[in-house]
Amino acid sequence: MEDHQQPNMEETRICNSNLVFAVNNKRFELPNVDPSTTLLQFLRTQTPFKSVKFGCGEGGCGACIVLLSRHNPLIDRVEDFTVSSCLTLLCSVNGCSITTSEGLGSSRDGFHPIHQRFAGFHASQCGFCTPGMCISLFGALVDAENSHRADPSPGFSKLTVIEAEKAIAGNLCRCTGYRPIADACKSFATDVDMEDLGFNHFWKKGDSQATKLSRLPSYSPNNGVCTFPEYLKREIKPSLPLDSEKFSWYTPFSVEELQNLAKATDAKSRTLVKLVVGNTGMGYYKELERYGKYIDLRHVPELSMIRRDHTGIEIGASVTISKAIEALKEETEGESLSEFASVLKKIAAHMEKIATKFLRNTGSVGGNLVMAQSKHFPSDIATILLAAGSFVHILTDTMHEKLTLEEFLARPPLDNSKSILSSIKIPCRETIKDDRSSEMDRKLLFETYRAAPRPLGNALPFLNAAFLAKVSHSKSSGGIIINKCQLAFGAYGTKHAIRARKVEDFFTGKTVTIGVLYEVMKLVKATVVPEDGTSYAEYRSSLAVGFLFHFLGPVTDTTEKISNHCLDEYNSSSSYNDAKVKEKQNQLDHANAKASTLISSSKQVVQLNRDYLPVGEPIAKSGAALQASGEAVYVDDISSPANCLYGAFVYSTKPFARVKGIEFKSKSPTDGVAALISFKDIPKFAENIGSMFMFGTESLFADEFTRYAGERLALVVADTQRNADLAANHVVVDHDLDNMEPPILTVEEAVEKSSFFEVPPRYCPKQVGDVSKGMAEADHKILSAEDLSSLHANLLLYDDIQIKLGSQYFFYMENQTALAVPDEDNCMVVYSSTQCPQYVQTTISRCLGIPEHNVRVITRRVGGGFGGKAMKSMPVATACALAAHKLRRPVRMYLDRKTDMVMAGGRHPMKVTYSVGFKSNGKITALQLDILVNAGISPDMSPLIPEHLLAPLSKYDWGALSFDIKLCKTNHSSKSAMRGPGEVQGSYIAEAVIEHVASAISMEVDSVRNINLHSYNSLSLFYGVGSGERSEYTLTSIWDKLATSSSFHQRVAMIDQFNACNVWQKRGISRVPIVHQTVVAPFPGKVSILSDGSVAVEVGGIELGQGLWTKVKQMAAFGLGSIKCETTGSGLLEKVRVIQSDTLSLVQGGCTGGSTASEASCEAVRLCCKVLVERLTTLKEKLQVQKGSITWETLILEAYSESVNLSASSYFVPGITSKQYLNYGAAVEVNLLTGETSILRSDIIYDCGQSLNPAVDLGQIEGAFVQGIGFFMLEEYLTNSDGLVVTDGTWTYKIPTIDTIPKQFNVEILNSGHHQDRVLSSKASGEPPLLLAASVHCATRAAIREARKQLLSWGCLDGSPSAFDLKVPAAMATVKELCGLGIVERYLEWKMCSKRKTSSN
Repeated sequence: MEDHQQPNMEETRICNSNLVFAVNNKRFELPNVDPSTTLLQFLRTQTPFKSVKFGCGEGGCGACIVLLSRHNPLIDRVEDFTVSSCLTLLCSVNGCSITTSEGLGSSRDGFHPIHQRFAGFHASQCGFCTPGMCISLFGALVDAENSHRADPSPGFSKLTVIEAEKAIAGNLCRCTGYRPIADACKSFATDVDMEDLGFNHFWKKGDSQATKLSRLPSYSPNNGVCTFPEYLKREIKPSLPLDSEKFSWYTPFSVEELQNLAKATDAKSRTLVKLVVGNTGMGYYKELERYGKYIDLRHVPELSMIRRDHTGIEIGASVTISKAIEALKEETEGESLSEFASVLKKIAAHMEKIATKFLRNTGSVGGNLVMAQSKHFPSDIATILLAAGSFVHILTDTMHEKLTLEEFLARPPLDNSKSILSSIKIPCRETIKDDRSSEMDRKLLFETYRAAPRPLGNALPFLNAAFLAKVSHSKSSGGIIINKCQLAFGAYGTKHAIRARKVEDFFTGKTVTIGVLYEVMKLVKATVVPEDGTSYAEYRSSLAVGFLFHFLGPVTDTTEKISNHCLDEYNSSSSYNDAKVKEKQNQLDHANAKASTLISSSKQVVQLNRDYLPVGEPIAKSGAALQASGEAVYVDDISSPANCLYGAFVYSTKPFARVKGIEFKSKSPTDGVAALISFKDIPKFAENIGSMFMFGTESLFADEFTRYAGERLALVVADTQRNADLAANHVVVDHDLDNMEPPILTVEEAVEKSSFFEVPPRYCPKQVGDVSKGMAEADHKILSAEDLSSLHANLLLYDDIQIKLGSQYFFYMENQTALAVPDEDNCMVVYSSTQCPQYVQTTISRCLGIPEHNVRVITRRVGGGFGGKAMKSMPVATACALAAHKLRRPVRMYLDRKTDMVMAGGRHPMKVTYSVGFKSNGKITALQLDILVNAGISPDMSPLIPEHLLAPLSKYDWGALSFDIKLCKTNHSSKSAMRGPGEVQGSYIAEAVIEHVASAISMEVDSVRNINLHSYNSLSLFYGVGSGERSEYTLTSIWDKLATSSSFHQRVAMIDQFNACNVWQKRGISRVPIVHQTVVAPFPGKVSILSDGSVAVEVGGIELGQGLWTKVKQMAAFGLGSIKCETTGSGLLEKVRVIQSDTLSLVQGGCTGGSTASEASCEAVRLCCKVLVERLTTLKEKLQVQKGSITWETLILEAYSESVNLSASSYFVPGITSKQYLNYGAAVEVNLLTGETSILRSDIIYDCGQSLNPAVDLGQIEGAFVQGIGFFMLEEYLTNSDGLVVTDGTWTYKIPTIDTIPKQFNVEILNSGHHQDRVLSSKASGEPPLLLAASVHCATRAAIREARKQLLSWGCLDGSPSAFDLKVPAAMATVKELCGLGIVERYLEWKMCSKRKTSSN
């Protein structure tokens, strides 16, 4: 066995004894490191560079992106590319240079133009994702500058607009809605139209092109950023591997070395070995075990080569996907494309939709195929290469085996210790003239397909497919003949991609007729059958049919000559058949005019209020540039104190069980574990409390029983976060289900067992009018099953009227986190990312059994909240405090994304039934609602939901309104107040009823909405004193204004024409109003003036990204400015700093939420300033007599010398506030073959009162609207049969991305005048716009209705085209199902029938 032993690397090659690399030009040399350490872990724990954030740990969010630069000494060239640092292993960056956002610029050295433009275009809100966005853009700029394109005009880059938009396609943002981010990126593009760039801080409307360019922060290539320091070029020799013994990292430089390493590993089978190229597979297949050896495949020539010849192109297995794309594109350069080059071009284009750019830069082609073969990964690459007839080369000992890709995929999983995938070859199959058939012209057709929630990738497909066909045109028969075809399908719920051999055999040699195509489609449906348990199985099968029809449909029964145009024919099948329709539509829909870009020109209209300057000015968000550069400090960015420990939760996977034991899998705990904390560790006489609100508490840890899946059972405490996370995954919980009652997992089961939470009377909304009388006055009724007793002639009966609304995850970019530090005298200092520091303080106090003054909770900023950092942040901070209290050491915790999603609870799911009466003209006379709300295991904030539901639901005049709302207590995690809690559901329920009524009487839904809008009198009936003055009711005027500004009625007509002219694309449009009732909560404030005239402000409100600090700064400058003193520098605004929240400095801070914390905090500050101005006025008047004019700085110095109290506190307690009145319209296009929806245009008019900061409010409006799109169209927050969340990461849970937002996004902020009951006449903007996204859902319904009408015209629809239930979210599978899973077959049947009728005539 000696010849099988691993060779001694030191004997064969000199090694780098240490790991050497650079970060932002700073040299790092590590003598030893755990090879499993990721670059992200090192950067965050061992360097001062904290701009790289942990968002998901899967490469799915972009928060951790860095630029990696590698020097190639052979050509003396530096290669730069972005990578996901959460997946990149530290040992793999040996000899490389890393650039983070801090490396581009900083507050000390000067911000980079990227940072400045992100701030100036208002493209950063919470800021947690912003550094990653900046690096993505920087990477794209570097790529463009390294190209051979012509030099751009001064101030611009070589980047194109579409490249600028795609640069951030893999980055997630939950705050902004992406539009301002896209504008910041596009501002660098050489082909940008400055008129297309949206609202910004640099120029004003009407400025010339030259003026705009002069005011943009100047950009030149690299802007002095050195991505690879010269010293590293001189010092590092990349050919030298790391010392394998020290690092357990092996770098073979030949196949022989690699095979010897594999053999040695096989001989020592106890060691877990990992083959590494980019380590991107770890994002999907999580590492729960430790590997003892890592083998880096990147330096084996046979695995890293790209070889081209007349037989095809061969790509080494370790070649990255990005390099493969480049190679494939190189083959397609030139004026005319060969058929083979055209195939390669399509393969490259498809590969660009795989994952994200920063994953493609390191993920390898071979690694992707091995995952597909060994682990059944739903690979796109396997499918498209399968259709292209590709081969793979396998190295086994001395054997070199060549297999078809189909054979490789069907084999047992590859054993890396014996066999290694070395390369993949795409063969060249150029058209060959057939001398035997001179009348035949042969042509090669090739196309690839994928159906996924996101058009640009970053999402696994429901199904992918690729088709290659050799076809010919017969002059004698007049048809298209399939001479040969290769049809591949994958990712549909099978072990691997397949060739549809039976379909190919049937098709070969046949002329493509409608009849043949129909038989083929039936055969495809029988072939592409997902395995049992696959989600959306029928949908996936229907996609296979739709894609093949799309491939060959355009050449069916055609006599046109086949040309290269056929390769692009498919897209035209959904285009306009009427040139005049197209021309008119383009005039109204600018999105069509720029189809190549993701986002066309958008319009933002704001009306500035200059009555209270600087309040009302659209200044840039406070700290935006700091956020972009990565200098803004979040809780997890705070350096760990000495002896700090780290926590990770252990949670239950059963909904109701007895917990018999919690222990580690092995006898000894995992490395670094210090303790396992449970309810038993809570101090005597203290409480097992993890969160609290006015309606009750929730336990920190389960006791002997666990009551829901995802419940906290214990906290593992270890020396690092990674060790804590690994240890938590190694904990075994012994669940005992014997003699346990079955859990309550549905609202129906809760009703059956009378399991409800009580709603205190003060939070119970009031019924309106007499429903019985209203029903009696109705000409028509739609009754739920419970109300069938009142049947009579004018009844329109629907006995299963149900609306089911799912949950939604908060998806803040910063996961739940806290740091607890024990202090003297039994005190505890806790840094918490929370919306409610006051409640965190009280919860910790009660859990530890110490007074509240012993607990200091500090919160500087939060990386996104949306309600999820309110109640749900408390257990995290409390658990850290409990562990720190017990162990007398600092303890911190940062939840991984899966744990966060499992525990979060999210938005309240609901089941709604209703009965409604209405007149023949659509006027509703009565509405009766029965609503079951799934509140979960504890009350949390749920008793507020009924009131929150009814307020927006009452936006229409229902005549009379009655309801029965039950809060169901179930064995699920408690649901919490997610942005617009209850309100988004209530507003949608109203629209569902309106849509139903319109459908029942065949009336235009817009007309039904219009006739049911409130008059001021009916508004007062439904909202009481909250309705305000008659002059404040602006909804009807906004409704009319939107119709004009959005060309609503003209667009309706154009959409009708579009739908009549297009079979496979349908459009819908919807105009939706909302009324949102806002209640302002009390908030404290404190303003202190320091001796140099600078001002420190404290408020109860927390900066979550909503611009609270910015508005507070403006208000402080306004309030203090009333003293009317001259000041040096830029004025009072620049002298104001808002400081972090501290519960022992400012008490009664309450909870930041409900959209009003900004205005309430502003009012508290204004009251403080009023007191300070009063104290200073007498002194100022005295000094003016003595000195004449006086500066602010002089006044403050004198005030200090005369002992004037220059600190003032206030507590703002508001009265009743009124509603917001808003309006919105959207146009949506639906693809009937896939169910994909595209939002072509959205128009919003929003009554913001007199905005405190239009730039901030604009960002809130757009961000909330896009978050609403997620709820209504994309986000499925699903659980298994035990109630455990299964959509628990970025692979399975999809929030909107830049490619899913409206292509044209128009927003107008309406200044509705003075409102004396509000803070400087302002209105809230954080939550109401989210409700407007229901318009997208309604527009989708309209498009589906048109598709169903078409089915009816084909004689293929049972029932009414208008009577259907469109679920929330209206995901692709749902939309496709309603449009007809068998729509292709029905279409072909109709065509065949029509043809027979024509023939018979």
